[in-house]
Amino acid sequence: MTSRSFPLWLALVFAMLCGAGIALQSRINGELGSRLGDGVTAAAISFGSGLLILIVAMAIAPVGRRGLGRVVAALRGRELPWWYVAGGAAGAFLVLSQGVAAAVLGVALFTVSVVAGQTVSGLVLDRVGLGPGGRRPITPARLAGAIIALAAVTWAVSSQFGGGVPVWLMLFPLIAGLGLGWQQAVNGQVRVVAESALTATFINFAVGTTVLLVLMAVDWNVRGLPNPLPAEPWLYAGGAIGCVFIAAAALLVRVTGVLLLGLATVAGQLVTALLLDVLAPTSTRAVAFSTIGGTLLALVAVAVASVRWGRRPEPGARAEQG
Repeated sequence: MTSRSFPLWLALVFAMLCGAGIALQSRINGELGSRLGDGVTAAAISFGSGLLILIVAMAIAPVGRRGLGRVVAALRGRELPWWYVAGGAAGAFLVLSQGVAAAVLGVALFTVSVVAGQTVSGLVLDRVGLGPGGRRPITPARLAGAIIALAAVTWAVSSQFGGGVPVWLMLFPLIAGLGLGWQQAVNGQVRVVAESALTATFINFAVGTTVLLVLMAVDWNVRGLPNPLPAEPWLYAGGAIGCVFIAAAALLVRVTGVLLLGLATVAGQLVTALLLDVLAPTSTRAVAFSTIGGTLLALVAVAVASVRWGRRPEPGARAEQG
């Protein structure tokens, strides 16, 4: 799939669906972590179950195995830097930052910090051309879209703000947000080398699961074992959902660029989180007007950032592959 053969508007729709998957996965993993009394274990279960699904898929699909061979050959020949295959570690760090900082900062400040990091990394990584779509200039429309998106998320969660939190602790989710943009960029590069989104997703989950299993072992040693596993099957669907949106993001980033992919997924997250709060609330509080307004503003941010970006290619930008 190239940016010429796949329309931008459709890529943005799929990116928003990826955001919907992230919001749904967060709700599922959050509930699993609550039942277990251990968020790190819940994340390891989510990543691990996704990895099991992908192992089966790799065994069935020859294209995935051929792609893995291409990636290994590219790593041996130093055509692909080793850190390009470490994108899954960014997801693991996000989980770690949730365990360290989310409870202290609150969901609002945590979310704003993550989105701020993700937006900045999207602008920078597009500018230097780390993503598979090459370099994309920081145009006024893209910069305005990024600023509007940050304002939208801040407004959407403003009803949850509280005081008295250490500012330095916001570095954890900020770095996690920076890592999310990098993860999308390098996963996209691996997908291009492998010629398979399945391969890129498998590598992402293998790395993330390894990191989380190490963290889980440390967590168990320090805090003891979690609560018994709950019986409801839907609590273990987070890994399967993650397989879908990680694979989709690896495909879409070549069309949208890192920034626009991030903005669209954030918009999808907000819309889905709003629908979940209305249709399946976990709190007795009514949905705040700021949540609705911020969600609508996030959609505006995506529209603004996508205006005319593809009509003025930067001089010297590398040609699209494939």
